[in-house]
Amino acid sequence: MSNYDRIYTIVRQIPWGKVATYGQIADLARLYGKARLVGYALFRVQIEDDIPWHRVINAQGQISYSLQRQGGDYLQKVLLEEEGIEFKSNGKIDLNKYRWRPSFNSVGKPSYTLEELLEGATPDLQHEEVDWGESVGEEIG
Repeated sequence: MSNYDRIYTIVRQIPWGKVATYGQIADLARLYGKARLVGYALFRVQIEDDIPWHRVINAQGQISYSLQRQGGDYLQKVLLEEEGIEFKSNGKIDLNKYRWRPSFNSVGKPSYTLEELLEGATPDLQHEEVDWGESVGEEIG
């Protein structure tokens, strides 16, 4: 499975009404420190694909705007708002409220193996609260 396929498989598991950061997706796909690779992979996604690319934002809780996305940034905001995600007046999303938190066991290790995540063989991954903090390989700038 290619790195892009690993990224897409993880992104497909972000629940409706939740977001993840580029760095968070990279870490879950065991591509530590490769937040930009996640961005490149999602840039290649077609709107009609079954990949909820719009649920991935930067570490500051914002949409990463780019002229190269040809309006996709504004579509991303609309799609997130349609899922009930609220933007603050400064354009940021409250990551404490909306960040996807996959389940972790009591010792802080993932309850699911990478293989289980990649196979999509996991039940609802958002029940257990985990403080991801700002140190989980987040994208810089």
